[in-house]
Amino acid sequence: MKILAIEKELRGVSDTDYKPHLEAEARKAWELHQEGLIRELYFTDDHCAVLVLEARDKVHARYIVEQLPLVQQKLIDFDFHILNTYPGFQRLFKT
Repeated sequence: MKILAIEKELRGVSDTDYKPHLEAEARKAWELHQEGLIRELYFTDDHCAVLVLEARDKVHARYIVEQLPLVQQKLIDFDFHILNTYPGFQRLFKT
């Protein structure tokens, strides 16, 4: 199942807090991408991460992002949204 994970920045964290962990973050994101768990990675205009995950459920999605160093260091967290297929096209093919 596809799950959208949207980063939420945590209070009290400054840009300098991230810097020591950014290379490890990129490495782990690459590993998870290669495993097919992170399918797509984006940033919003205000530099919040948006991930499309391939996960069994929200619990599995949480497990995936908890492997990221910035999450482990409690510098960021994510909100999760299950992506369901759009059912509207079936209206075009009424039987």
